[in-house]
Amino acid sequence: MNKAFVKESESDDDDELAPREPAVPAGRNYMTRRGYDILRAELDELVRRERPKIVEVVSWAAGNGDRSENGDYIYGKKRLREIDRRIRFLMKRIESATVVDPSEQEHLEQVFFGATVSICDVDGDNEQTFQIVGVDEANASEGRVSWISPIAKALMKAREGDLVRFQSPAGLREIEVLEIAYR
Repeated sequence: MNKAFVKESESDDDDELAPREPAVPAGRNYMTRRGYDILRAELDELVRRERPKIVEVVSWAAGNGDRSENGDYIYGKKRLREIDRRIRFLMKRIESATVVDPSEQEHLEQVFFGATVSICDVDGDNEQTFQIVGVDEANASEGRVSWISPIAKALMKAREGDLVRFQSPAGLREIEVLEIAYR
């Protein structure tokens, strides 16, 4: 048979469905203490609770005989691969993390990582407040944007009252910095 039709490993088909690592420039993985603690808690949950449960199910299912049609075995092995992939991802992220405490920021008059910034469009409407956080903890619906997002990059080193222009997905925007706080 031609090698083009032979599956290299049993995890090849899963790689297409795996979540992609968020891009972090030059290996810098800044995050807040809160973000670090969340990743650490997820890793602990996977290693101490979820993975041992699945290993137990797979072990039990393997002892039942024919594995080719054993759903508990097949899906258990698949779930184990997913968990192991997530554990490797979390371990890499935690190892490369640089934890930054926003409350220890020295230049309180400028926007840097960890700042909570209130902005509004130049025309005065659409006021927003968000915190600039790490890539892994960004969630726009909760008011947290990544430090590598276009708006965060544009706001870096801005001061209260500054007008900032940046290219958003909706087009060129001009915003005014209303307030900067570090919490």
